[in-house]
Amino acid sequence: MKKITILDTSVGTLNLGDEIIMDSVKRELKKLFKGNTMYLNLPTHEKISSYGHRIIKESDVTFVAGTNLLHSKHRIIRGNQWNINLLDAMKFSNVVLMGVGWARYQRKPTYLSKLLYRNALTSNYYHSVRDSYTKEKLESIGIKNVYNTACPTMWELTEEHCKSIPHKKAKNVVFTLTDYSRSPEKDKELIRILRENYDKLYFWIQGSEDYDYIRSLTDSISFVGPNLNSYDELLESSEDLDYIGTRLHAGIRAMQKKRRSIIIGIDNRAIEKHKDFNINMIKREDISNLDQYINSDIFTNIKLDLDSINAWKSQFV
Repeated sequence: MKKITILDTSVGTLNLGDEIIMDSVKRELKKLFKGNTMYLNLPTHEKISSYGHRIIKESDVTFVAGTNLLHSKHRIIRGNQWNINLLDAMKFSNVVLMGVGWARYQRKPTYLSKLLYRNALTSNYYHSVRDSYTKEKLESIGIKNVYNTACPTMWELTEEHCKSIPHKKAKNVVFTLTDYSRSPEKDKELIRILRENYDKLYFWIQGSEDYDYIRSLTDSISFVGPNLNSYDELLESSEDLDYIGTRLHAGIRAMQKKRRSIIIGIDNRAIEKHKDFNINMIKREDISNLDQYINSDIFTNIKLDLDSINAWKSQFV
């Protein structure tokens, strides 16, 4: 029997995008490890206990999955997604990255970050990262065993799947904003453009403070409950619906459910995914061009590096 540990960003999260990521991570791992496999989950947001270290030590492989887990200046700060220190890292022997990304555009990693990640991440397997920017950062500190696979949320966005996503504007739209990256002027302009182009606007509350933020900008909005089930129910309904918003993984979830999606890029995640994998993205500073984009034929044509994905998977088969 295999024991697989997942260092899980969705435990104790204030951002439901982590649930979208972990849903795909667990789906892909179950494809890889069939039969007698026990899956164990430990939180990344909390300090690893001695019991947690024992679980990791006794596991065949430990996967750490999430979005902005890696930092050039690793320190324990509020909201830090991977709460480990050098002592923790030195105890690891089997930790493998799965679609992990580097937080924001940052300077060269510090010596402490280099030391921490070189100890924390195994040299026995190749790691999977979400974009070439993250791959370059890891290579700069001597971690060369890395594939750029994109996030596992994208691994089923194949050419065949993408062809089934509509390319013409829908009647209604579900949109998102980001509580920790606010731009009231640009976000109000986004809402105005959406009102001019769609019959009905739905707002999905993905983050813990999204509701208060949207209420400060506008009213007369139909809310989608702050849980993944509510969002999925809307996406899977018969509603004629597009997705537009600043929440990257809400947009990827919409694509998973075969909805036309436009990501509003507010940080390196969407920008790098656009560069590497051709997601449909417009930068927030270019929001004035959104009206034209909405009314264009938008084809979803995700460019996955299947060779890298399959190579990363094959080492566990």
